[in-house]
Amino acid sequence: MQFEPVWGIPIALYLFLAGLGGGAFITSAFVAWKHPHAVTTRRIGHFIAPVVVAIGLVLLMVDAKGGLLNPWRFALLIHNVGSVMTWGVYFLAVFEVIALVVAFLEIRKIDIPRWLDLVGVVFAVCVGAYTGCLLGVVKTYPLWNNAILPVLFLVSAVSTGAAAVVLGSLIKAPQEAESLPALKRAHYWLPIVELVLVVAMLFIVNSSGDTAHATVSNLVAGSFAPAFWIAFVLAGLVLPAIIETFELFVNTGAPSRTLDMGSEAGVLIGGFALRALIVLAALPATIVVSFA
Repeated sequence: MQFEPVWGIPIALYLFLAGLGGGAFITSAFVAWKHPHAVTTRRIGHFIAPVVVAIGLVLLMVDAKGGLLNPWRFALLIHNVGSVMTWGVYFLAVFEVIALVVAFLEIRKIDIPRWLDLVGVVFAVCVGAYTGCLLGVVKTYPLWNNAILPVLFLVSAVSTGAAAVVLGSLIKAPQEAESLPALKRAHYWLPIVELVLVVAMLFIVNSSGDTAHATVSNLVAGSFAPAFWIAFVLAGLVLPAIIETFELFVNTGAPSRTLDMGSEAGVLIGGFALRALIVLAALPATIVVSFA
C-alpha cells in the first residue's frame, strides 16, 4: 500500500517532542540514581515525559490527512508488524502508558519501583532511536536513509530531555538545580557528541552521489544555511558548550542562573532545529511511503 503524506513542521515537531519525552524520562531515572535528594528535578522529568509525547502523538495522528482523519491507515499501522512505523507505534504506546503510571505515582508521592523506572528507560531509548529510524523508511533520500541518523536523534533526545528537566529545575527549584554535578557533567558532553555525529553524517551523505551532495550543500550553504548555522550549530551546540565550559571549569563563584537557563534553552532550540532541518532539507513536495 502506498500513499503520499506531506511531511513538514508538524512532523518535525512530533519527532522533537517524542525524543524530548524519552530523554526527560531517562534524565529523571539518572537523577533518581545519582542525585536521590533532587526530588523536584526527578518529578519534573516524569511530568514532562507523558505530556510532550502525548502532544506529539496528537500531531502525528492529525497531520497530513492521516491518523484520526483516516482511521483505516492508522489501523494498518497497528497490525503491520513488518513496518518500522508499526514498531514505533508500539514503542510510543507502551512508553506513554509507563510514563503516565510513573507520573501518577509521583503525584500520589508513592515510591517508584526500580524495575518500572528501568523498563521505562528501555522504551525511552527505543522511542528516541525510533524517531531517527522513522525517516529511514524513505530510502530515496540519503539524508534520511543513513545509519547515523537514529544514533544522532537518540543523543539529541537525551540532550533535549536533560535540558528541559534542568530548565524546569532552574525555574522551580534553583538551589536543587545547582546541586546536580553528575547530571551537569553528563549533559556537558552530549552537544559535543551530537556535533561529531552531525559532521560524520554530513560527510558520509555528501559522498553518496549527486543528489546527496546537493542536499548537504542546500543544508550548509544554501537556503537552509542560516537556520543550520544559527539555530542549530550556534544556539544549539556552540553557545551551550561555551556556557557549560565556563560554568564547570572557569567560574569559581556561584553558578549564573541566567547563563544556565540560556544554555538549556539553546539546546532545546537546537534540538527542534535539527529535526526541522533534517525533515525539510531532504523533503520534496510529497513523499511516497510504502508499508510492505
